[in-house]
Amino acid sequence: MAFLDDSERRRIRDTISDVERNSRGELVTVITRSSDDYRYIPYLWAALLALLVPGILSLDVVPLAAYLYYLVQICTFLGTAVLFNWTPLKVRLIPPAVRKLRAHRLAQEQFFLQNLHSTPERTGVLLFVSVAEHYVEIIADSGINAVVADSAWEGIVERFVKDVRDNRVAEGFVTAINACGELLAEHFPATGKTDNALPDHLVEL
Repeated sequence: MAFLDDSERRRIRDTISDVERNSRGELVTVITRSSDDYRYIPYLWAALLALLVPGILSLDVVPLAAYLYYLVQICTFLGTAVLFNWTPLKVRLIPPAVRKLRAHRLAQEQFFLQNLHSTPERTGVLLFVSVAEHYVEIIADSGINAVVADSAWEGIVERFVKDVRDNRVAEGFVTAINACGELLAEHFPATGKTDNALPDHLVEL
């Protein structure tokens, strides 16, 4: 299932092209449905609940045969494992620190996989979105970090996160790209014709 339709993809691509004409920066946008499959999470919670079953059932005044305890445990594990594999619920079961760590790690990987570290002046910028985690990160290369404070990106990220939560992903990208473009144009204005070394289209993982 695609994240955005063709018109939204074109809008993002055209916005990047416009921004890059006014600066020496290179922007790459990446979006993923989730930063990890978190496959172990549903089974971990299902196993925990299944282990609690005998203790809960033992509170009943009517004793059960041993095999019935075992049967209920198995049914509890299988039923809750299926339920917890439903993505919206599964994400809620993941500790926020774990979600943030997984998303940050994928963003760092994409920065290098998309060759943002290879621009001549080290002026690459990654705009990364992980939808399930409602996670947004902007990673700028060393050439930009030398002159632009980290705090300059915070407001852009905060607004982008709100747009993702409100299911306005395309609008969030466009707004963030334009805001990044203003910073790049201020510190790295275009000087004649610049090479477009990296793709302008949205990368969908």
